[in-house]
Amino acid sequence: MPHRALLLDRDGIVNVDHGYVGDRGRFTFMDGIFPLTRHAADRGFRIAVITNQSGIARGYFSETAFLELSGWMRDMFRSQGVEVAGVFHCPYHKGGTVERYARDSFWRKPNPGMILEAARRLDLDLSRSVFLGDQPTDMAAAQTAGVAQRVMLESAGELPQETAATLTIHQLTELIPFLT
Repeated sequence: MPHRALLLDRDGIVNVDHGYVGDRGRFTFMDGIFPLTRHAADRGFRIAVITNQSGIARGYFSETAFLELSGWMRDMFRSQGVEVAGVFHCPYHKGGTVERYARDSFWRKPNPGMILEAARRLDLDLSRSVFLGDQPTDMAAAQTAGVAQRVMLESAGELPQETAATLTIHQLTELIPFLT
């Protein structure tokens, strides 16, 4: 039977979005990310990260640096008792300066490519899964992919945005009671 998953955007959900975070020195975990993911994992959710990384296309950091940072991030989760089943990233952006990555991609949110690939590789049932993001593009990608529960994290003071979200929260731990 396919698994349910907690699918996480990275910047703004897993780590504080300082803008194009490509190294450990600028990577700060968000408050509540470890209790949230530990709770989900304890209830049988597979954890996966689904992230646009246009900083690669823009030449701010290399794909190799991103992969190394992702390995370190997964190790940090593991040290907190959480196994991240996969990290899916899109290095492409049509406005990029690195020719190899300067193009559109079905993987780039709001397209559903990364989510569909995660479902295929990790044997996920998206109709029983949850996507947690902080941008309307996250919600659009999740809706198109068929993710049933789409949760939007909004920063304090922000006006509500029109999104495909099924739930809006203001801090990560607010999601815990919904993951049963």
